[in-house]
Formats: sequence, C-alpha cells, structure tokens
Amino acid sequence: MGGEDSRNPLRFSVLGPVRAWRGATELPLGARQQRCVLAVLLLRGGGTVTVGELADALWGERPPQSALGTVRTYAYRLRRVLGHDVLGPDNGGYRIDTRPCHVDAAECERLAAEAARHRADGRTEAALDALEAALALWRGEALPGLPGPYAERQRARWAERRLELLEARMEAALDLGRHDRVTGELAELAHEHPLREHFSRLRMLALYRAGRQAEALEAYASARRALAAELGVEPGPELRELHARILAADPALALARTATGTATRTAVGTAERP
Repeated sequence: MGGEDSRNPLRFSVLGPVRAWRGATELPLGARQQRCVLAVLLLRGGGTVTVGELADALWGERPPQSALGTVRTYAYRLRRVLGHDVLGPDNGGYRIDTRPCHVDAAECERLAAEAARHRADGRTEAALDALEAALALWRGEALPGLPGPYAERQRARWAERRLELLEARMEAALDLGRHDRVTGELAELAHEHPLREHFSRLRMLALYRAGRQAEALEAYASARRALAAELGVEPGPELRELHARILAADPALALARTATGTATRTAVGTAERP
C-alpha cells in the first residue's frame, strides 16, 4: 500500500481496541499478536524496538523457537498496510515514524501536559477543557484482548493514568465551583475504587460544598470501612484531616469569590493537592 498522504493522515488508537485509519478508511491490522507488535511500536513514541524486544513483548520468557521469524513476518505485513515510509527497519529492529501521524496515547499526554501548565498559571477553565479532551480519547480499556506480558503491563499503566486524569478533572471542576455537577460521578468512582482515597476525599469535599455535610461524613465512614475490610488500615492523613475539618465546619473549605463572582479555591492545607 502507499505511504503517508498529508491529505489522509494516519490515525492510530491504542486507548481502546488497537485500530488504524487512513483518512476515513480503517486499515486491516491482522490478528491479535500482529496488533500487539503495532502497539509496542506506537507506544515507543517513534523509537526503535528490536526484534528481540518485540518477541519478549509477545511471549515473555518462553518464546517459541520461531519467535524472531514470526515477529519479522508481522512487521512485514504491517509495513504493507501502513506504508514502508511509515514503518521501517532500523538498527536491528523496527520503528514507526509517528511525527506525521495522530496517536491517541501521545495526544492524551500532550493534553495532560497542557492542562498541567494551565493549572500552574491559574487558568483552571482551560485546564478542565484540556483534561476533558484527554479523557474523551478513551474508547474503553487500553489494548483489550491483546496477548503477552507487554500488553498486560500497558493495560495496568494506562488504567492508572486514566484514574489520575479523572482525579485532576474532578479537582479542576471543584475549583470552579461545579461541585453539584460532579457529586454523582464521584460517588460512582469512590464505589468502583474504594481503596483510592483521593476519590473519597474529592467526594467529601464536593458534598460539603454542596451543603450536604452529613453525607460528606458518611462518605468518610464508608471509605474507612472499605479500607479496614480490605487492607486492615485506617484512612490516610489527608482524608482524616478533611474529615476533622468538615466536622468543625471549617470555613476555609468553602470557595472564595472574586470581584467578578468567579469561584476560586481557598487554601485548605494538606486537604488539597498543590
């Protein structure tokens, strides 16, 4: 097949099923192991991956005798589909020139970095927009159904990354005074991830700012029960401190208002992340 066409750039998805498109046309990427080879190359970000590394990604410590030949076959087939100018041999391995392509994982990290810069500059609305755009790139679990130890590690890595972005999005929404919009979602996240204390802390803060102090205290009790049942531990210091401040109705937990009426976060000590 032909090489890269600037009018029909290649787009790749790994934050969900591994797929590729040239313009509006989806490309046939072959069987699961072949798609895994593509995922490794894409997530290397344009760097070279040796044939041995690709074999390790697919089979770990127990590769078949034909592993290196099989990897080369997969790479050959992918080159025919994507174009020899996109995927090519390099220093005993292969690399994809991702510069002219759109890769959702790379775009996600770009948007996350953009959001972090906006937060550092006090542009919370812009940060929230960037985080929502990053999260919208997901199409379910990353690399679902792909075999091998590499895909397993990447599924765990990107699942954690998505949770981090969700936490950042919730923090930005709370800083903008949108607690009423996120309390339901935070309840679901705290239920799905009962051992992740940050979701419980954000849920408590959202409920308190919505004038639902009793529910905020019950959210703490629920988190405490889950931690005791699953890990045999008490909540961490940030969660305990926020609980104490909610009990005391600490006015610093409320949102201040600027002269224009815009909600801004007040200082709340260790109960808030920097």
